[in-house]
Amino acid sequence: MNALLTAEQAVLGAVLLDPGQLAHLDWLAPDHFHRPVHQALFAALRKLRTDGHLAVATKELVPLSWVTDAVDEAGHHVRGLTAVYAHTLISACPRPEHAPVYGRMVLEGAIHRSVTEHAIRLHQAARADALQGEVKGALHYADVLTGVLGDLARRWGPEPRSVAPATPPSTAPVALPHVWADQVAEDEQFLLAVLVERPKAMDEVVGWLRPRDFADPAHGQLYRCLGALHHRGEPIDRITVLWEAQRRGLLADGTLTTEQLTAICDGVGPGSAEWLGEQIIRSSVARTAATSARAIRALAENETLAPGRLINHALHALGPLDEVRARWQTANGHPSPAPPPAPQAEGPPTARVHAALARSTPQPTAQSSECPGPASTPSAARPPSRTHG
Repeated sequence: MNALLTAEQAVLGAVLLDPGQLAHLDWLAPDHFHRPVHQALFAALRKLRTDGHLAVATKELVPLSWVTDAVDEAGHHVRGLTAVYAHTLISACPRPEHAPVYGRMVLEGAIHRSVTEHAIRLHQAARADALQGEVKGALHYADVLTGVLGDLARRWGPEPRSVAPATPPSTAPVALPHVWADQVAEDEQFLLAVLVERPKAMDEVVGWLRPRDFADPAHGQLYRCLGALHHRGEPIDRITVLWEAQRRGLLADGTLTTEQLTAICDGVGPGSAEWLGEQIIRSSVARTAATSARAIRALAENETLAPGRLINHALHALGPLDEVRARWQTANGHPSPAPPPAPQAEGPPTARVHAALARSTPQPTAQSSECPGPASTPSAARPPSRTHG
């Protein structure tokens, strides 16, 4: 049994049984439903309520026209919906007065799906940028994802904040496309050679280029050696670099070989350390964006994560991208752009939060009726419990 599908059926069944429940579901939107037929039916029910359908105003038995009119209206937008399925939805609802809780379950599923979809878009943009040597697409979709996470947090209740997960999601290292990987490796080797040959060029990159920006871990460790010598004010040449690498155990553990060091130190030619460094950090932005996207997707596909935790963990996963982005902006002499404002949802935020977090109060059993079912008295929700789960 799919809990999310059952929740979607239950909330629709609750509204078909008791139109008054729509008053407690103003924060729930049609696109929060996963199935198109459920989206169309919920939109139709809201439209009938707005148009002043007789079933909304009556305090007596819910007329059969409430069901048939909703099916007819939804049928203009989706195929295959029948009155038989509407009555299936009615039978799937245990208690109409629990509609706010069923709706909260639907919203929770929508949050997981939305985060997954935007993480996929970010990953695709990062891969495309890596192939083109760009960062614009990845940074744009990172801003979009940040805005979406903020909006989802406001819908669910708690304020968005970066929180590291107790167990980080397991994701394999992101590999660059083969052609681009070769170019990046060449740029890294060339930069290291330039820095060994012209130590003063360290001043052009040391302020914003970090060892973790190198795609090849061995190159990153060698850059760390150069940075250490530069920081201590010691001379830099092929001998001192070899000495520093040996002191750090890079030769003993196989991270570097003397042949690699020789090839780098002997392969120098005219080149700009600043330009090469910008190519490397641009590649780092694309790789970091792809890594963050995969981590966020893994979080979103974890059904045990409550929405509040998912949103906060996803914001934490975007942290490394924010950091390398700031350094990339510094390298290019541009200030970091402000993220775009999050889209505003309809209705007052407080009402949405209260409705989303409300738990139904059990109501007395309504008297039985004829078609299609009893019209239960709209339930009053208890004050919301602001859990951050």
